[in-house]
Parts: sequence; C-alpha cells; structure tokens
Amino acid sequence: MLKIVGAVSVLVCLFMASMAAATDRHAGYYYPVPTSQETYVARAQTMATENRALRLGFVTGMSTLQAKLPYAPSYVIFAKGEKAEKMIIVGIGAQGFRTLYQARAQLAQLTAISRSTKFLRDLAVETFFTFFDVAKLLGFKQITISDGVEFAHQVTLD
Repeated sequence: MLKIVGAVSVLVCLFMASMAAATDRHAGYYYPVPTSQETYVARAQTMATENRALRLGFVTGMSTLQAKLPYAPSYVIFAKGEKAEKMIIVGIGAQGFRTLYQARAQLAQLTAISRSTKFLRDLAVETFFTFFDVAKLLGFKQITISDGVEFAHQVTLD
C-alpha cells in the first residue's frame, strides 16, 4: 500500500511540474520549473514611455557593464516574452548563486547598483526604489531568478 501511495505522489508531482512548465514556456529551457513565487507590490508606476526596446536596452546595458569587469560574471541577465516583459537572471559558473538566499543577495546588490544611477537620482527615488521598482518602472511584469540547476524563484511585479 505504501508503494502505491508513493507512486501516486510521484505522479502527482510530475503532473504538477509539467503543468507549471506548460504555462511558462521558458521553464525547462532557461531555468528549472519555478520552486517558489512571490508578488512584489511596487512603489513605482510603469513609465508611460515604456516599450520593448527600452527593456532590451536595459538588459543590454547590464550585460555590457558585466563584460567590462576584469572577471567572469556570476550571472547572466536577459529579457524574454513577446514584449520583452519577462526578466530572467541565471547564476553561472562556480561563483553563481547556489541557493535562493544567494539569489536574493544578488537582487540586493542590483538594488544598490540601481540606486547609484543618475537616472534614479534625477527622479529623486534612489533612497527607496529597489531593483524590483526599477524593473516595474521599465515595464517588466515578471522576474525569474535561478541557479540554473535546482531552483527558480519567480517574482510577479504588481
């Protein structure tokens, strides 16, 4: 009886994972099926001038900054979706994040980097906007952060 219950549990888990992957076409390709989710209620409102090109320019700028560093990056950042409205951050290499806590620390560092920009200083929001607020401002609707191996955490920007 325990074997049957165990087998049914495994099948249910596999079914649930396949359903999650079916609703997120990037799961299983860029990152594992999300293991956790949250909704962030942003302090920022989406800019009236937000568009796909702006979001792609943002991730290109972030990638360009990383490429100029004297060491290999520990993560990659890119945008996906028809309107590039989904930001994906994946840890890579030996220095990539291995836990959700390390991924959250990376997001905190991205907040610090964002707060140092002239853009946020000009808006006079550099002391209270987070990286999630910046993403919302640019029109991103979702951020997925993953170690690229075992976990993926999805944040819906509200």
